This record gives sequence, structure tokens and C-alpha cells, in this order.
Amino acid sequence: MPSQIDWLREVCLALPHVTEDVQWENNLLFRVAKKMFCVASLEPSARVKFSFKCPPEKFAELTEIEGIIPAPYMARNHWVGIVELNALRQPEFKELIQQSYRMVFEKLPKKTQAELTKKPNPRRSKAKKRSG
Repeated sequence: MPSQIDWLREVCLALPHVTEDVQWENNLLFRVAKKMFCVASLEPSARVKFSFKCPPEKFAELTEIEGIIPAPYMARNHWVGIVELNALRQPEFKELIQQSYRMVFEKLPKKTQAELTKKPNPRRSKAKKRSG
């Protein structure tokens, strides 16, 4: 069974044009065009395991679930923090992370969106070259 970080990386990096990097010492950031859509703690003892952006109405709904809290420092931007990994099923988390990605992508300048959609996804094109 993959760790939560491995699973999260798999989900996030499957999305087009996503980059990952470590920031603030022990946080793994997933971004599209340098804009964050998901953050995971690399510290095993961290209270918040990972966090992501969601629509305001979903934020209110999710924060009512035990194990999901308003994300520290980011709640005003409707980010939730996952404290208990069993608060939702993995497919539900996956859909919410994909929704976060779409929300961030749609807020990018139209020019940036157009440039990204014209560009091949580097990870996918590398994968194709290996298999051929």
C-alpha cells in the first residue's frame, strides 16, 4: 500500500503541467503555473497531513466533517486541512484535489491557460517516448 505522500504525488502529478517542490522546509507543494492547488506535509508528526483549495460552499460542508479543518493560514482562501486520512474515501479526496486544480487553472490569465494547453505535458511526452 503506497504512503499518503506517494498516493498524493500520483494523483497530483497525473494532472497536466503540474510541478512539485519543497517549500517552507517540510511542505511538498503541487502547482500549476506556479500557483498552488495542494500542499502536503512531509513531517510525519504534522497535524495537517495535506490541504487543498475548494469552493466556498464545499469548504463549509467539508469543515463539518470530523478530521477536516480550515487549513492553517489558508482558510480565508477556502483551503481545507486533512487531519484524519480516513475522513473521506480516496476517490472523494481525488475528486476534490482535481477540483482544486481546475479552480486554480481557471483563475490563471487566459494567455497562460492557452500557452499551457498548447504545450505538451512534459511527463506524458517522456512516458510516450519510453514506451515507443
